[in-house]
Amino acid sequence: MTTTPKESAYIPPLARLPRWLRPGTLDSYLLAQTVPPFAIAISVVLIALLLERLLVLLNVLASAASPYSTLVKLLADLLPHYMGLALPAALCVSVFVVVRRMSEGDELDALMSSGVSLARVARPFAITGAVIGVLSMLLYGYLQPHARYQFREGFYFARHAGWSPVLQSGMFASPSSSLTLTADRVDHAGSHLINVFIRDMSDDRERDITARTGTIRSDTSKGEVQIELFDGSILTVRPGEQSTVTTFDHAVRLISRAQAASFRHRGDDERELTSHELASKIRTVKHGDPQPQVPASAAMQTDIPLASLRAELNFRLARSLSIPFIPVLAVSLAIIGKRKRSSSGLAVAVLVLVTYDHILQMGESLVASGKSSPFLVIWPPTLVFCGACVLLMLFRGQILPIRRVRPAAPRESAAS
Repeated sequence: MTTTPKESAYIPPLARLPRWLRPGTLDSYLLAQTVPPFAIAISVVLIALLLERLLVLLNVLASAASPYSTLVKLLADLLPHYMGLALPAALCVSVFVVVRRMSEGDELDALMSSGVSLARVARPFAITGAVIGVLSMLLYGYLQPHARYQFREGFYFARHAGWSPVLQSGMFASPSSSLTLTADRVDHAGSHLINVFIRDMSDDRERDITARTGTIRSDTSKGEVQIELFDGSILTVRPGEQSTVTTFDHAVRLISRAQAASFRHRGDDERELTSHELASKIRTVKHGDPQPQVPASAAMQTDIPLASLRAELNFRLARSLSIPFIPVLAVSLAIIGKRKRSSSGLAVAVLVLVTYDHILQMGESLVASGKSSPFLVIWPPTLVFCGACVLLMLFRGQILPIRRVRPAAPRESAAS
């Protein structure tokens, strides 16, 4: 079989990358070992974070009798926010688990004795962290602002959806001043009715409606509550006219329509602005540019303090740039000694990350209040964290050994 010149000149995509970026056998092995614990960790963290908010949403939406689809949509809008918290935690845990397993199984010692440094082991994890850091810039800067606004909008309409379509057996409900509704039996969900009676006094006439069964349905997008009736009759009474009776097999009636005002435009809060919009708004406020280049969907007329805009933008950038150094920290703390097998490395890593995140949040608050500059309270802790992670890895890998000063031996006396 002969090969054409075109086929022989084919170069795989990975081979076109620079040599230091090409994944080798060690890189593929380490990343393959990292994927399962990363998937498990991010799933556990997301479920734990969503469960806390789920209980709050259930209480609020149950009181407003909102449908199940509203709850699912609100939880979906929360995913980008909690994904930003779960990604760094899952990356740290998964890298720590893989390196600790290799250290306990003497794989790490075999690699280092063959000339592979700890920095070489941490390289695929650091590159993965850099990729996640770039994705987090898109997550923090673009997905989260839109998702935060959509969550607030959906929650607003869920709270202002009008009359609550939930009944109890034998209870009289008045969705409006001209309508009264009751049923002999109601199921546990409060939406399926048996032996329904409705009195409608609208349009200067009385209509008494009876039905064998009925189902209440709500449409949160339109703010309407309807009842679907089966096997019933309608008695219509008009002043000065003869009453009429109409029977039906199936009928749908509008019970109530919410009169909630439309929700505000996006941009009332600096956290609802994308990173591009924040930069444009900062330039507008600082230099007085009358025409900021931002999308028209955001309400840029809102007066947001310049300090709050700077704090939000610098906080997002600092968090994104710190993510590539998280696996470096995990690799350094996952190495264990042969004589002293300590299991506190993961706890120390979590403590460091939580402390660092709280320091950044405190710095953001100080900048937003106008009491400090981001170059004093946000970026110095970021540089210290990144530098400390790199130095710790170099010391643990004995790339920068610490010289220990030995005490001088005592001189022998002249008599001896």
